[in-house]
Amino acid sequence: MKISVRNLEPTKVKLTITVDPEELDPFLDKARKEIAKQVNVPGFRKGHVPGKIIDQRIGFAAVAGEAVNDAVPELYSKALEEKQIHPMDQPEFDVQEVPQSAKDETKLKFTATVERRPDFELPEIDGMEIAIAKPEVKDEDVEKRLEALRQRFGTLVGVDRPATKGDFANIDLSAEINGEVVDSQEGVSYELGSNTMLDGLDEALDGLSAGEETTFEGTLEAGEHEGEKAQVKVKVNSVKAEELPELNDEFASEASEFDTLDELKADIRKAAGQDAEGRQATEARDAFIAKLQEGLEIPVPKGVKAKMVEEQLKGMTPDPEKATDEQKAEAEKNVEKDLRDQMVLDALAQKLDVKVSQADVFNFLASIAQQYGMDPNAFIQAIIKNGQLGSAVQEVGRSKGLLAGMRAVKFTADGEVVDLSAFLGEAAEDEESESVEAASAAAAVADELSKSDEDKPADAE
Repeated sequence: MKISVRNLEPTKVKLTITVDPEELDPFLDKARKEIAKQVNVPGFRKGHVPGKIIDQRIGFAAVAGEAVNDAVPELYSKALEEKQIHPMDQPEFDVQEVPQSAKDETKLKFTATVERRPDFELPEIDGMEIAIAKPEVKDEDVEKRLEALRQRFGTLVGVDRPATKGDFANIDLSAEINGEVVDSQEGVSYELGSNTMLDGLDEALDGLSAGEETTFEGTLEAGEHEGEKAQVKVKVNSVKAEELPELNDEFASEASEFDTLDELKADIRKAAGQDAEGRQATEARDAFIAKLQEGLEIPVPKGVKAKMVEEQLKGMTPDPEKATDEQKAEAEKNVEKDLRDQMVLDALAQKLDVKVSQADVFNFLASIAQQYGMDPNAFIQAIIKNGQLGSAVQEVGRSKGLLAGMRAVKFTADGEVVDLSAFLGEAAEDEESESVEAASAAAAVADELSKSDEDKPADAE
């Protein structure tokens, strides 16, 4: 197989692959056998028709077509491996030459154009030291958590006064466009100041008492008339204020397992400290990835970026085509960061020679399924059928590479070494626990997939 590579862009290449006849022959033989299973030829048992007869009866062109469909993706993968090209997207194939008969010496020739991970050199992580902030728990953090707990035990009490920020108003709403009612709601409970409904509603309600109403102009945010201006009439049915319990030992015993308020505060401070350590671990991760990218110019694949930006905009606005310049800029910024982080972690996994086993992948997918309350076997089977297994392998490789890299780095805070083992684990322990959990998941998946030979992918073993 002859492979030539032409760089179209820093992140895009075109491979031209010419296949020797002996490399195509196995695919031709396989195609003949598959066709033989589907046709009836007098004098031969189904599935036992000689290849020459298949060529004569069905035509070599049909055989070659089946063979090329199988050969091109497999030979493309071999070419990527040989040339150390790391694709970021699906390729565009163009079959240029195909032999027209069994004796035709024309070689199969095709091109594959694909966006790829650009070349860059990661720094050595041995001896790398990264400074991060020390976790800190302030009194205000404790008070904020205590206040949130207090609000959970609060009650709403009716008040005979105008509504103000923080009050809960029971309201009726009616929206009109050109004098026609296009939407209405009754008995809606709304917290003033929350700004969770129509723009202008908070200002309209402020100062209204029960039984009073007003009209304001607002932009509808859902429904058939989304984005249109409407005259909104709002009526206040009742006003209630939140009444919070006093902070004392009685509250502590009612709201928790502790008998005194001091004990409750101590427990809240402990929980806040654990959360602060978690945030420190996240900061360490981000600092590590940033350190790997320091001084590197890493271009992102344009096509992949465009697809990801479109997906992000779908999550930011109902109609991506109407996205604002600010939304587009934010989406592009997020996507570029995500892509660079992914490429750096892929390169790190390669540099550290990270191995991803089937058990690793099945364990990873099973954990995702459990997070969403899905059956792990059905979820993994769907991933395989949808051709997303490769993405899962990549994700596991990135995760393992990130953990391995961070274990090799010294993190410090105020000159002291930070112990992140609670979050990073120990390599040997991780592998042992993963092997036990993943073996169980893999066995379950294998059992599920073996129920149907038709559905079982050839590379599932």
